[in-house]
Order: sequence, then structure tokens, then C-alpha cells
Amino acid sequence: MTIAVIALPFFFLLCVIVIPLIKLEDRGSAFYIAKRLGMKGRSFDMYKFRSMVPNAPDIRLEDGSTYNAADDARLTKIGRFLRKTSLDETPQLINVLKGDMSIVGPRPDLPSQRSLYTGSDYLKLDVRPGITGYSQAYYRNAIPWKQRLKHDAYYTQHVSFTLDVRIVLKTISTVISGRSVFIEKGSPK
Repeated sequence: MTIAVIALPFFFLLCVIVIPLIKLEDRGSAFYIAKRLGMKGRSFDMYKFRSMVPNAPDIRLEDGSTYNAADDARLTKIGRFLRKTSLDETPQLINVLKGDMSIVGPRPDLPSQRSLYTGSDYLKLDVRPGITGYSQAYYRNAIPWKQRLKHDAYYTQHVSFTLDVRIVLKTISTVISGRSVFIEKGSPK
């Protein structure tokens, strides 16, 4: 939680810049708030800067993961930039301060995705979800959802300060490189 407190001035400065840009583009809400699965399977409201047009339809891939492509017509101009830089995730610092999330941990799933869990997939509910995690650091959006769940299980079985530091450093490298932001394969259902 200390990192979240240290990052708050950066977040507030970002809000001063990003919120007006989102509002100017289409007058919609600056934030996207959605239910996600947290520790022990409890639902919570997760915050993000809105990166899609207001009331964008929810499009899923065959594996249940979110459709996310560079040419997605639902993305706004500022939203495309926010996604590429992962700045759309920064409002989750509020979730960290509230105790719903941590800086590092498995990314939270939609409550409906819990019905698709099998075997070790449930392990991810033993820890707080994170703003970044093993899959995001090393693969971002380039692997199928079920493979991300395997990485989440690995993380929950190997949680350590050293692993968290490696994940944070790799996340920074991955975001700066701009690779694997959008899913290149797979079609929406």
C-alpha cells in the first residue's frame, strides 16, 4: 500500500490532464467502473479511465476473455493512447487504497468468469488481485485467458517480495516497449 500512497500525487496530476481529454472527446464519464472478482471470490468495483465510447458493447473472445484489438472501433482516440501506455489502469490505485487490490497479483476477472474456472484456477482467489501481475508483465494481452489463469496459479503458489519486484520491473519494460497491447489473433463471438 505504501507504493500506492507514493503514487497518489502522480495519479492526481494524471487526472488533471486525462479527465478533461476524455470529457472533451465525447462528453462521457471519465471513469469506467466494473464489478470484478477479488480475494475470496468477493466482488468489488474496479476503477479505470474510460477508454471506449460510452455504452460500448461488451465483446468477448471464445475463451471468455475481453476482445481487445488495435482496430477496435469502440476505442476512443485518447482511449487508444491510455490502453497502449496502460495509464487507463492507474485509477486502480484507489482500489489498492481501499484494500480491494494490491500493486502486484493476478488480474481480476469478471464475476461471470468464475463459472469457467477449473482445478488450480481457483487459487487466484487466495490473494488480492493486482494492478499488474505475472501474465501482464511477461505477456500482456498476447496469451489466451486460460493460459493467464495458469500463470495466476503459479504466482499464488510462489508469492514473494523478489517475485513482485521482478514483475514490477518487467511490467515497466513491457509497457515501455509497447508490445502485446492488443490481441492479434482470435475473433469475437
